[in-house]
Amino acid sequence: MEFVVANFAPVMFAGLIVFLLLGFPVAFSLGACGLFFAFVGVQLDVFPPSVLAWLPQRLIGIMSNDTLLAVPFFTLMGLVLERSGMAEDLLETVGQVFGPLRGGLALAVIFVGALLAATTGVVAASVISMGLISLPIMLRYGYDRPLAAGAIAASGTLAQIIPPSLVLIIMADQVGRSVGDMYKGAFTPAFMLVGLYVLYVVLLAIFRPACVPALPPQARTFREANGSSGYASLTAVMALSIGTATVLAQNMAAVHTWWLGRTVQSVPTDEKIVVAACGGVALALLIALINRGLKLGLLSRLAERVTFVLIPPLLLIFLVLGTIFLGVATPTEGGAMGAVGALVMGFARRRLDWALLRQALAATTKLASFAMFILIGATIFSLVFQAADGPLWVERLLSDLPGGPAGFLILVNVMVFFLAFFLDYFELSFIVVPLLAPVAEKLGIDLVWFGVLLAVNMQTSFLHPPFGFALFFLRSVAPASPYVDRVTGQLMQPVTTMQIYKGAIPFLLIQLFMVGVLIAFPQLVTGSLEAKAEVDLDAIGQQMLQDLEQPSGGYGDAADESHGGEGAGGYGSEGGYGDAPAGESSGSDAGGYGSSGGYGAGTEGGEAAPPPEDEPQGYGSEAPAE
Repeated sequence: MEFVVANFAPVMFAGLIVFLLLGFPVAFSLGACGLFFAFVGVQLDVFPPSVLAWLPQRLIGIMSNDTLLAVPFFTLMGLVLERSGMAEDLLETVGQVFGPLRGGLALAVIFVGALLAATTGVVAASVISMGLISLPIMLRYGYDRPLAAGAIAASGTLAQIIPPSLVLIIMADQVGRSVGDMYKGAFTPAFMLVGLYVLYVVLLAIFRPACVPALPPQARTFREANGSSGYASLTAVMALSIGTATVLAQNMAAVHTWWLGRTVQSVPTDEKIVVAACGGVALALLIALINRGLKLGLLSRLAERVTFVLIPPLLLIFLVLGTIFLGVATPTEGGAMGAVGALVMGFARRRLDWALLRQALAATTKLASFAMFILIGATIFSLVFQAADGPLWVERLLSDLPGGPAGFLILVNVMVFFLAFFLDYFELSFIVVPLLAPVAEKLGIDLVWFGVLLAVNMQTSFLHPPFGFALFFLRSVAPASPYVDRVTGQLMQPVTTMQIYKGAIPFLLIQLFMVGVLIAFPQLVTGSLEAKAEVDLDAIGQQMLQDLEQPSGGYGDAADESHGGEGAGGYGSEGGYGDAPAGESSGSDAGGYGSSGGYGAGTEGGEAAPPPEDEPQGYGSEAPAE
């Protein structure tokens, strides 16, 4: 027993691993492990029984955490958009735009995956939707099977890192930073990761063109009556939209100055991008609406299709993120606004009925309950673990690693990479992050950078062969046996599990490369954050002491007889809580709060002078003359 008492924290952590390996659900494993070791710890006098009295307060704190309300809001927003047919429309439209290019369908999958990530925030929804819709099309036109499977699975995992991501909300709560800062920090790395995916497909199109063929002409459905493609008007609208966004970005400081009514010298890059993009896409939508309403015929079928399918969800995303980045709304309020906007869009397009809405609400409830139960279990475990000085054990274990902060980050990311083989990102966020964040902060590591870094790393949990959840989701919808294509009538071969695993590996390596880039260049995350205000507490303390020592200010009595008159014992320079001293009679402002009398008493000694008629005495009273 002495060994258990001396090593209670590591024994408890090992006990948690045993609970998990027994196959119990994670939430109940965490809670059961915490309660079991709480009982053992009390019996062995490791900590007092009063530790368990803290548990109700911790659980009440979870229930009253406004930040976590953003989880069901953003989940509902994404599921409503997904169930209203947005994914099908986006894949069909973007596929037509990029179809004539080699690798165009893979590029469409990546771009639509990024867009779905910014709306759904749920990996399963993105992967299953794109697997059902785009995988048969890619196989129909001769795409390499591993590449098609890998592109779909990897683009679905972008929901982990692109704001408004659910994992970033959880990460912000666990490291004690604001969700807005976490979104800003993840903005640049998220779109860099999308760019790396695109670069990989482009390189394949150059060096292995047979793997990524272009769509044949007969598959390009959006054509004009004269046979033209309609790219000219689409290019014109895009150029006008991009030009407007560029002008807005260049003059964002002036826009902020006009909006806030005070001079703004600079604006963070992420705010510029989101607000400028919002203005650009709003202009494109306005042009399309005017063209259709007045029947001007200026836009081609392709341009109208792209505008009406692509712009509304983009505008919703930019409005939600823009209000969060500008500080107009909290992430919880932004999520609520996004959910309402998704409902309006779904009903307006007549693609959402009450049955689909009930399904979306049921799925949202399940996912939110799943997260809350894990959080409750993790809170029970962490309370007992902290009472047993577990954080000190973790700190001693990790703070003396060779290489300082860099060595710590490398070891932590390697550990998270391997833990992600077995644990979901929710489980990693609630179990591992609370143990690592205090050590990172002590080593001087910015916790927003640390959180974004771990979020990128946790993406790999969805692509790990053989346990990656995105691979399981894709396997559930990919053809497992030969089938006849409904368009060409050809017999198509199935997609094997090994082909899915093989296709995921290149994208998994890209994600790990992105982790290395973030470790080497932390400014990719921290550069988007506002500079912290430096506060010199010593200087503030000295200034307060000087203010208190001034003879005519503060709460004390006046220093001498001369201060018994006007301005005696002031709160500031006149009047106050102090009493005037014996001596001369009090003037019109004696004992005043301000200049018209107040909480202080009058003088003692001499004749008390009444206040002037235009300056009533207020709350104070005058002492009678002796």
